[in-house]
Amino acid sequence: MTQPTILWLRQDLRLHDQPALVAAAHEGAVIPVYILDDAAAGSWAIGGAQRWWLHHSLTALDEALQAKHSRLILRRGDTAATLASLMQETGATRIHAIRHYEPWWREAETALGDALELHDGNHLARLEDVTTGAGTPFKVFSSFWRAIQAHLPPPEPLPVPHTIAAPAHWPASDTLTDWDLLPTAPDWSQGFATDWTPGEADALAKAHDWHRDVAAYDRRRNLPSEEGTSRLSPHLHHGEVSPRTVYHALRKPAEAAAFLRELAWRDFTSGVLLALPRYGDTNGRPKYDALPWRKGAGAKADLKAWQQGRTGYPIVDAGMRQLWTSGWMHNRVRMITASFLVKHLLIDWREGERWFWDCLVDADYGNNAVNWQWIAGTGVDANMFGRIMAPLSQSEKFDAADYIREWVPELKDLPAAAIHDPDDHGVRPAAYPAKIIGHREARERALAAAATLR
Repeated sequence: MTQPTILWLRQDLRLHDQPALVAAAHEGAVIPVYILDDAAAGSWAIGGAQRWWLHHSLTALDEALQAKHSRLILRRGDTAATLASLMQETGATRIHAIRHYEPWWREAETALGDALELHDGNHLARLEDVTTGAGTPFKVFSSFWRAIQAHLPPPEPLPVPHTIAAPAHWPASDTLTDWDLLPTAPDWSQGFATDWTPGEADALAKAHDWHRDVAAYDRRRNLPSEEGTSRLSPHLHHGEVSPRTVYHALRKPAEAAAFLRELAWRDFTSGVLLALPRYGDTNGRPKYDALPWRKGAGAKADLKAWQQGRTGYPIVDAGMRQLWTSGWMHNRVRMITASFLVKHLLIDWREGERWFWDCLVDADYGNNAVNWQWIAGTGVDANMFGRIMAPLSQSEKFDAADYIREWVPELKDLPAAAIHDPDDHGVRPAAYPAKIIGHREARERALAAAATLR
């Protein structure tokens, strides 16, 4: 038999449209490997909600591989060293993998040298081909969106290989349960299974069903009380479905312009990482390094109230409770809750970014960082800091009454006219907290802080 080839899996946990798998299978026997390397990412090791998803996604992937008479090898430790050890154990001389753009993955790819062959498969287009006239990654989305049009439509998705040849001898593998990815004491993930089924099968089903609703996406995506979004984000983040599979499943992309912009935004945020690898920790605009964020006991108490959904702003509290219960939050509400933390509470955006990182099942390093810096006004392509979202009027404008009733049960009996601002209508129940700060007071404080930078 020929020497086996290693398939290195990361956030590409699928068999369909998996170019690294296709290349490996073409060469002969394949050893699919997933390595849990928390040390490589440092403080950006995957958060609790992602770990829950990862456990179930790896389980589903192993079952899919076994149906092809293959299996998934699990190892834990330094990625480059572990793969080098596996090559010695198995006699493999080549590793196939899909290209990733997080800085820790790029460092691991470099360390593997010529033994590694990288493939493009987690984006609509090869990011190194979508660049400015100077050959650098775009830092402004509108320019990136215009440029990526030349690369659309993407190639058709690759089918699953008919056969995945097994090696003569399988290397030893960890047991998934030994990784303790699932929370136990306490098990805060009980609501996750109600909303999510991790794995490629559900990802493909959602992608192929989404064409029925995508035409209404531009209107419905802003309405928290409606199911107007695709809910594909965690499947895309973990690579259970590829962006080009989603694109071609739309059938009529011309009717899906608003959704395709959001799909392209994922590519854009990966491009930002190419230009600014430490974007998750560093302001895109250095002048904001001097912004006087609140610190001390008062800020810590306000941060905790925000995390727990106890701010006295119903739309904010509904979003934060949805996040904790389901590992996900509606897109419009993500913007409202993030703006509230940064502008109303004047708390550093990185505190919110870290909370989302731990609580979101779709927490993507590039996407999370770029979105938070857009809201905070600190990013290379960002909203103005002085633009402060008004959560009470946003709640009413986007008809969030039923959404609030679902996630803030203390307010479920209030009429629609009062539920967005119970304090103002004098009907706030005793069990629900008063506003942590008034909107006008918060706005003036934020603008005064920004004025110190001029």
